[in-house]
Amino acid sequence: MKSIVMIKVLRIINRFNLGGPTYNAANLSKYLPSEFETLLVGGEIEASEVDSYHILDELGLKFVVIPEMKRAIDPVADFKAYSKIKGLIKEFKPDVVHTHASKAGTLGRLAASSCGVPVVVHTFHGHVFHSYFNKFKTVIFKRIERFLSEKSDAIIAISKVQKHELGVEHKIALLDKIRVIPLGFDLKKFREGMEEKRIRFRTDYNVKNDEIAVGIIGRLVPVKNHQLFIEAIALVMKETSKKIKVFIVGDGEDRAFLLQLCVDLGLSFCVDKFKTNEQLLCFTSWIKDIDYVNAGLDLVALTSLNEGTPVSLIEAQAANNPIVSTDVGGIQDIVLEGETALLSEVGNVHSYAKNLLCLLEDGQLRARMGRNGWDHVRSKYSAQRLAGDMQKLYLELLNK
Repeated sequence: MKSIVMIKVLRIINRFNLGGPTYNAANLSKYLPSEFETLLVGGEIEASEVDSYHILDELGLKFVVIPEMKRAIDPVADFKAYSKIKGLIKEFKPDVVHTHASKAGTLGRLAASSCGVPVVVHTFHGHVFHSYFNKFKTVIFKRIERFLSEKSDAIIAISKVQKHELGVEHKIALLDKIRVIPLGFDLKKFREGMEEKRIRFRTDYNVKNDEIAVGIIGRLVPVKNHQLFIEAIALVMKETSKKIKVFIVGDGEDRAFLLQLCVDLGLSFCVDKFKTNEQLLCFTSWIKDIDYVNAGLDLVALTSLNEGTPVSLIEAQAANNPIVSTDVGGIQDIVLEGETALLSEVGNVHSYAKNLLCLLEDGQLRARMGRNGWDHVRSKYSAQRLAGDMQKLYLELLNK
C-alpha cells in the first residue's frame, strides 16, 4: 500500500465545452473521496461552442485553462500546451494523471511519461476511428493511440461496446488494460420541478398543449448526422396525424447546410423561437439548462454515425423522455431497446422515420417508455457510482 496522506490527481480534458466529457471530469473532481486532491485542467472552446464554466462553478470547482490546447492540430500551440502541462506536473506533483479525450490524451500522456508520473490513465469518451476522417488519417490516429496506450497504466472505455471496438476491432490496447467504467452524473435536476420547467419551456417557445415536442440535442457537425433526422421528419410529416414541433438544440459547422436542407425539403423553420404556429422546426442554438429543455420535450432523438456514450440520451431517460436513435457505438449499453428506446440501423432514413412515427402516434407507448427511463438510469449512471469505480481503479494502480 502506498503510504501517502493525500492522493493528487491531475485531470486533463480537451476543452470546457458543453458535453459528456466535461460532466464526467467535473463529477469525478467533485465526488472522489476526501483523500483525493484534484487539479482540473482544460483547453479553450471553439468559436461555435458554448462554454461549460457554469457547471464547474455550480460544483464549486477550481480549474485551469490552457488557451493553447485546442481541438485542431497546431504544432506550435500544441508544444506550448505540452510545456504548460509539464510545468503543472512539476508544480503539482500528481500521483495520477488522468486524461479525457484525444488532444488532452496525447499531450497529457506524453507530459506525464516525460515527468515520470506514477500512474497514467486515459478515458476514451468516443473515438475517431470511423466516420470522422479519411482512411489515411484514420491509420495515423490509430498508430498514435497505440503508442500512447503503451504509456498508459489503464485505458477506460465508457461502455462494453467501446471496449470491444478499442481492443478487438481497432487493436488500440490489450483487452486486460482496458477497463469499462460508465459515465456518471448528478441527475437530480432532471427530476426536480419538472412540471414547472415544462410549462416554462413550452410557454417560452410557443408550444401548445396538444403539440408533441421532439428534440435532438448536440453539436451540428457531420458525425451527428442531423441530415438524417431532418429527412426523417420530412417523411413523418407526410404520415402523421399529430401536431408536432421539432427542436434542434445546439450549434456548429453544419448549421447553414441544415437550414438549406429544410428549405430544399419544404420544411418551415425558425431560429430562436417559434413565431407562428405554422413553423415546424426550431433551431435554438445552445441552451445551457438542458433539464429545462428535457422537461418541455416529449421525445428525444439521436442520429449519430459514431458515439461513445451520448449524454443526451442518459439525460432524456432521467427526464422520462422516450428515445428514437440510431444503433451505434455504446447506445445499446445505455438504453433498453423496446423499453426506453426504439433503435434503427445507421443511415436508414425509412426505418428511423418509422420509429419516430410509431412513438408520435402512440401516446401510451411514449408514456410507458418514458417511465421506464428513470428506473433504468437512476443508479447505473450516478456520479457517486462513477467516483467509487474510479477510486477503486486509482488505488489498484497505485498499489502496483
